[in-house]
Amino acid sequence: MINTLPKISVITPSLNQARYLEATIRSVLDQEYPNLEYIIIDGGSDDGSVELIKEYSDRLAYWISEPDEGQTDALIKGFDRATGDVMAWLNSDDLYYTHTLYEVAETFVRNPQWQVVYGDGLWIDAKGRPIEPKKEIGFNRFIWLYDHNYIPQPATFWRRGIYEQVGGLSAEWNLAMDADLWIRFAEHTTLHHIPRMWALARYYPEQKNYRLRDRSNEEDALIRSRYLPFESLGRRRVKRAAARGLRVALKTVRGASW
Repeated sequence: MINTLPKISVITPSLNQARYLEATIRSVLDQEYPNLEYIIIDGGSDDGSVELIKEYSDRLAYWISEPDEGQTDALIKGFDRATGDVMAWLNSDDLYYTHTLYEVAETFVRNPQWQVVYGDGLWIDAKGRPIEPKKEIGFNRFIWLYDHNYIPQPATFWRRGIYEQVGGLSAEWNLAMDADLWIRFAEHTTLHHIPRMWALARYYPEQKNYRLRDRSNEEDALIRSRYLPFESLGRRRVKRAAARGLRVALKTVRGASW
């Protein structure tokens, strides 16, 4: 069975996240997935992160700590070094469930034509306490464009081929780089949803997208605007309401919590 499991490359970008970093690392390594390539790209931390990373260095495929241009730059550096058949990133304050990597591998093995899969997640606070489950629906382009990017980044995995086909992450985006990547994936392949909990995402005041929510929303809107037709504000509002209503209906059918 081990020989049939795809190599999974997981990239963790980090900067001064010693408070959470070890839990993130352990959530990846403690799964004992036999064909794992784990890469940590640290942006030059001075809070003890480097010493912590060194403690696990013998189980890492690669790590470095040096100044960079931010999270997206760190991710691009990591994926440029990655050699896995399946790829993903896990931020340094997020976690995987204990079963995640095996389930992801089995999903790709059973569905060799699938290029992108995403699962469900759980929002947790700074102390790891549950806030709210993020149970999702399948990818719907209309909803995604007119409502919001609802695909949970830490629970999303893809094959190397599709990443290379779309040209990888774009350094243009500092906060919504995942939204940009997902919609470019969707131009070439189906994004498949697996209704299983795969990731835990922290939500707390110091968290990047929490602190910079307005700027993140601006980037997200710019990305979606590339694919939206020119239309009146009134028509856009009607479609936005319809997308929101459809999303609520689909989540209700699934029994997903809000």
